[in-house]
Amino acid sequence: MSSVPSTYSLRVLNHHLTKHTLLLAIVASVGLTACSSQQASKPVAKPSKSTMMKKSRRPATLSNTSSASDMNSADPFLMLRGSASPLPSSDLQSPVLPSMVRPEPISAEPEANDNYQKNDANPVHRTTDMAVSTLSIDTDTGSYANVRRYLNEGQLPPVNAVRVEELINYFNYQFDDGKRLGNAPFVVATEVVDSPWDRADQDNKIVKVGIKAVDNSWSNKSAKQSMPPANLVFLVDVSGSMSSRDKLPLAQSSLKLLTEQMRAKDSISIVTYSGRTSVALPATNGDQKAKILAAIEGLNASGSTNGEDALKLAYRQAEQAMKKNGINRIMMLTDGDFNVGISDVDDMLDLVKSNRERGISLSTVGFGRGNLNDHMMEQMADNGNGNYSYIDSLTEAKKVFGDELAATFNTVAKDVKVQIEFNPDVVSEWRLIGYENRVLNEQDFNNDKVDAGELGAGKAVIALFEVTPKGQKGLYSDRRYADASAKVSSKQQANELGYLKIRYKAPTGSSSKLVSQPINSSSHTLDKATIDTQFAMAVAGFGQRLSQSDHINNWQYSDSTKIAKSSVAKQPSSDTDGTRRNFVTLTELTGALDNQK
Repeated sequence: MSSVPSTYSLRVLNHHLTKHTLLLAIVASVGLTACSSQQASKPVAKPSKSTMMKKSRRPATLSNTSSASDMNSADPFLMLRGSASPLPSSDLQSPVLPSMVRPEPISAEPEANDNYQKNDANPVHRTTDMAVSTLSIDTDTGSYANVRRYLNEGQLPPVNAVRVEELINYFNYQFDDGKRLGNAPFVVATEVVDSPWDRADQDNKIVKVGIKAVDNSWSNKSAKQSMPPANLVFLVDVSGSMSSRDKLPLAQSSLKLLTEQMRAKDSISIVTYSGRTSVALPATNGDQKAKILAAIEGLNASGSTNGEDALKLAYRQAEQAMKKNGINRIMMLTDGDFNVGISDVDDMLDLVKSNRERGISLSTVGFGRGNLNDHMMEQMADNGNGNYSYIDSLTEAKKVFGDELAATFNTVAKDVKVQIEFNPDVVSEWRLIGYENRVLNEQDFNNDKVDAGELGAGKAVIALFEVTPKGQKGLYSDRRYADASAKVSSKQQANELGYLKIRYKAPTGSSSKLVSQPINSSSHTLDKATIDTQFAMAVAGFGQRLSQSDHINNWQYSDSTKIAKSSVAKQPSSDTDGTRRNFVTLTELTGALDNQK
């Protein structure tokens, strides 16, 4: 890959040499030497981070990048500005002979300080060793919107920014083949198809487990009107880090969209935080839109971030306006840069959990880049029985706060857990695709004290498993002294690939309910699968390729493009909101970026 000119180099190329060139070059050279010695003896300040977070791997881009500290030590203009006797700004615009200063890489991308949780891909399990998979559902969509933002800006996202299940579950699915089990407030759809990313000597299968709330579709206006009364507290980060246009201004526009959806029986409060916390708007009925919009318009960014005190104040506001049998939720809008006031992250998460038990949930909405603490915001939403969304545009804000309002706020089932027991006489190996930070212990399934994900009205969730049928070539070699597999007691069981169990609680319940059904081992090719399954597989392949999975062999972004485009063409009604066609475009862009690495 060729080197991209730096800002400094472009400045040199864009100016004609003057009679002061040689003199300024000498000054720059002296300044470079002096400041380099100062840099060597003085450590570069690092941005404050929560102690529980680790930086992710740097993203692959179309240009060379460097850390901020590397850039400062290489750019003579930056060093001269920081020296005891900086040159006047007019002199800094004068040219320097390129040969006098070594070339340096361009300045660091803002994403260098973004924080993502490192999640190693789920391993392949031998069924005779471990036959049961248990997980919490995940209805967050933040990863997809954030990945899309990276790609639209012309760079591949960091591997740790990609959560495959959030990419898959970003889209709406109908599950026309789904069945309602008992009195559960959702339908369940299962399907087994040939794996599209197998090698020629493999015959793996993909098992789809789909769950969709039976309530009115999230885009149905009647569903919004029939929602319980909502007590919403907007907890808005107005610190200095939120000043850029893709942060606070976009957050304000998003809140205005949400305000337009509010009804007279709803209430809205606004709490702001930076160096200090304040109540910008006490609880106000949703039909007083002019008052609410004026408070939103008056928000300004400045100061540092004190998230802990603000969170406590927001909970006090939510408690004062508490709506019995209603929706009581805090919406935290931030870039996640908690650098003041966090004495202990675990204590803050405990605060979120304790209020969750009292009926006040918490959702997080991420904005911008450079300080994006994706890891923190996802954890807070998980512990708060809420959702984590990322807003990269006003279109995404409309999707989250408009089209999917019922799914975002109106929970129809909480603590939803999925468990599959694979039949060792049919399946020799299996792996769960995505959900790395949602995997539960087998014993957690029956433990009602273990928290899990929430299912909103009209929301659909998909979990995919790749399995190797018994007798087919898998990852593991055959064992000489293999454990005896479970005995098949009937012909019916011999045709079962596995047994699916789902536990859930009512929105205000404390005891879980169980529904279950067997999964038949019969399968078919992907082109014969339902449209929902075909599209989900295209997204799954795309996400695994972005996360550099070892299990998809030679799968290319163009393969995802082909499957997604074909599925939409077969059933245009599956894409009424246009998100699937937009995904097709995104795969094409990604393929072009990948070819230019």
